[in-house]
Amino acid sequence: MTERRPLTILFADVSGSTRLFETRGDEAARRIVANVLLALAEVSARHGGRVVKTIGDEIMCTFPGPLNGLLAATDMHRRIKTDPEFQRDNLAIRIGLHHGDALVENDDVFGDAVNTAARMADKSLARRDQIVATASTVNGVTNTTGLRVRPLGSAWVLGKQAPIEIVDVLWQEDLAHVTTVQRVMSAVDAAPPDRPRLTLRFKSQVFELDEGTPFSIGRDPASSLVVETEWVSRNHALIEWKRGYFMLADRSTNGSWLKIGDDDELFVHRDETHLRRSGSISLGQAHQIDDADLIWFQCGGE
Repeated sequence: MTERRPLTILFADVSGSTRLFETRGDEAARRIVANVLLALAEVSARHGGRVVKTIGDEIMCTFPGPLNGLLAATDMHRRIKTDPEFQRDNLAIRIGLHHGDALVENDDVFGDAVNTAARMADKSLARRDQIVATASTVNGVTNTTGLRVRPLGSAWVLGKQAPIEIVDVLWQEDLAHVTTVQRVMSAVDAAPPDRPRLTLRFKSQVFELDEGTPFSIGRDPASSLVVETEWVSRNHALIEWKRGYFMLADRSTNGSWLKIGDDDELFVHRDETHLRRSGSISLGQAHQIDDADLIWFQCGGE
């Protein structure tokens, strides 16, 4: 029997599991990841949630309403951060959630709401130790609970005709490291789906570019994005719209590494290449596992 009902859908991914398998071996790593997912399931149950499925190092849960899901998400992070076993292996989680109408059939859940929630948990949007939710999910909830959020701008979801507003749900006591979204793209909400656009994400910063906005990256304080690591040049790279693409032009001493989807890394040094689909940029060194200094990008309107 198929039934449509409003649900809050939450996806949580274990961050650090790849390195865990490399350092601890398959059997031990699998046991630890299973324990993480079990801990998340227990937290979910305490907030009225139901585990729909686990896939590898990911768990999908549903909740009757947004408040249940949001409180569960914050408690999931706290549960992982206070477990000595998980912290010994530097494990964390990233969470995405969305509230909307979903199709429930044979204990599984389908539909647009599921796709949107999964997009919120994608690593191009959510980072380790973070909760990303659609703004519509938190509207009306934060006024009555103490939950705090920061805007992250807009994100494109497959099947949507317009970008949707997303927020960072703050669960940590120390918020000094959290920065607000910086809008580089003008009038993003009114932009048609076919308008060229590029979303960049670095740690807690989100930048939205359009075809008229050159974007500089480097250690120079005047850069559009300042990255203060020793292997990054003062004027490391420039991103701009040229010849029908967003182009990454490397101007650095050490070069830049570009990774698109599951493709092999591309090394760019004193040259330029076009950004397509979605992926990550590593400045000055090749990609590292769980690298906190990666710049994530997503192209739209190509």
